[in-house]
Amino acid sequence: MGVDKPQSVLFCCDHNAVRSPMAEGLMKKFYGTDIYIQSAGVKNDLDVDGFAVAVCQEMDVELSRHRTRSFEEMQEWGDDLSGFDLIVSLSPASQRLALELTQIYHLTVEYWPILDPTGLGEGREEKLNSYRMARDQIKDRILGRFGAPTNL
Repeated sequence: MGVDKPQSVLFCCDHNAVRSPMAEGLMKKFYGTDIYIQSAGVKNDLDVDGFAVAVCQEMDVELSRHRTRSFEEMQEWGDDLSGFDLIVSLSPASQRLALELTQIYHLTVEYWPILDPTGLGEGREEKLNSYRMARDQIKDRILGRFGAPTNL
C-alpha cells in the first residue's frame, strides 16, 4: 500500500540553521525531485550550523551551501505559503508562526517536536552526538510519514 505523499513540503524551525535544513536535505536525498521541498525559519539571524553540516555529510547530504531564510524572506523570494501542501514545524515557535500565517490557506500543518541540539554537549564529540540524535529523529519521522525512499 502506497503512502499519500504531498507534492510540496516546507520544513520550518527557529532560525533555519539546524533542524529545518537537515530535514530539507534528508527529504531531498530520500525523495529527490518527486516532492518540492524547502525550509524556512521564524528568524534568519544565523548561518547554517557547522555541526548540522557535519552530521548530514555523514549521510551524504550536502548542507554547506544552504542559505538560511525566514518565512518573510521566503515569500519575498517567490515561495508563497499557499503553494505548499504540507508545512512541518520542528519547534514550538515555528509551529505558532506557521499556524498564524496559514489561517486563510487550505493546507496541513504538522508539528514534529525535534530535539534542539544547539548548546548540548561539552566537547566536539558530545556535540556531534547531540546533532546526530536530532538528525536521526528527523530521519525517522520523515521515513515514518512519507514511506520508503524513492531516490536511493
